[in-house]
Amino acid sequence: MATFVMFGKYSPEALSQISTERTERFTKMITDLGGSVRAMYATLGNVDLVIVVDLPGVEQAAKASVTASRELGIHFSTHPAIAVKDFDQLVSS
Repeated sequence: MATFVMFGKYSPEALSQISTERTERFTKMITDLGGSVRAMYATLGNVDLVIVVDLPGVEQAAKASVTASRELGIHFSTHPAIAVKDFDQLVSS
């Protein structure tokens, strides 16, 4: 499994449709792609949401990002994340 951080921005329409049901739809979409949601945060500022997910790979992350944008009206910028201890090992060898 790979970890990805998804930064979300609500469209004006999506902002008016915030609901527990939509959050559950997003979570189900991630699990249907073989992943899991580690954490979800609403934030203030340029980014409205920060979501940390585990997914099998970049293909599933791309699908999650595009599907969420299309079906939920939330634009996501999705980035792979590497634990710092693993990153340190990777770049120091």
